[in-house]
Amino acid sequence: MRLANVRRALGRVPWALLLRRAVRLSIAAVLLGLILAGAAVAWVRSGTDRYTYSERDVPEAPVALVLGAQVYSDGEPSPFLQARLAIAQRLLETGKVQAILVSGDHREWKYDEPGAMTRWLVRRGVPENKIAQDHAGFDTYDSCVRALKIFGVRKTIVVTQTYHLPRAIMLCRHVGVETYGVGDETMKQFRKPWLISSNREHGACVKAVVDVTTGRDPVFLGRRETSVDEAVRAQPTSR
Repeated sequence: MRLANVRRALGRVPWALLLRRAVRLSIAAVLLGLILAGAAVAWVRSGTDRYTYSERDVPEAPVALVLGAQVYSDGEPSPFLQARLAIAQRLLETGKVQAILVSGDHREWKYDEPGAMTRWLVRRGVPENKIAQDHAGFDTYDSCVRALKIFGVRKTIVVTQTYHLPRAIMLCRHVGVETYGVGDETMKQFRKPWLISSNREHGACVKAVVDVTTGRDPVFLGRRETSVDEAVRAQPTSR
């Protein structure tokens, strides 16, 4: 009898009405998400244009902050990361900066973005004593906060792809680093990954707003390190 009662009750449920309501709620949730993402992108990008420069025109700073990106299993930086590193090398060679801080993910022993970035630069003639490494730059926010709190960076040129540059500039400036940005556009030749990464920026901007609002600490903090100070003061060593 109980099973029969349940069946009769289910038969009276207005399934069509419930389905319509579920569809409407889903559409509303998607629209709300799009609105929030659009607002986050607009907020992140507002006011950052005046801090974006070409390599030639960017104001001088003590250090270039290169944000990490994918490193392949053989230890070679991806083309996107190589493009960032090449900009930083030119900034050093032209005297726009006195040192390079490479900041990336080294959460696992076998995956070392800062180490791969350093090796790439050194192979191309950058003196190793002009490079400092941040092994806990797990995302852009962490890299910016650690640049200030761990490495004492108060003025920097941040280097990344142009689609990522507004978020990087905003985050670093928000935490108290006087930041100017130089972006790479050469990777637009790889149309599909460029578009994928550009689209991911919408979600990343929402996360950036949350990070700024909460003022969270990076995954790792620690004691003050002097490697950036030493790299800025160092006389370039010959290879």
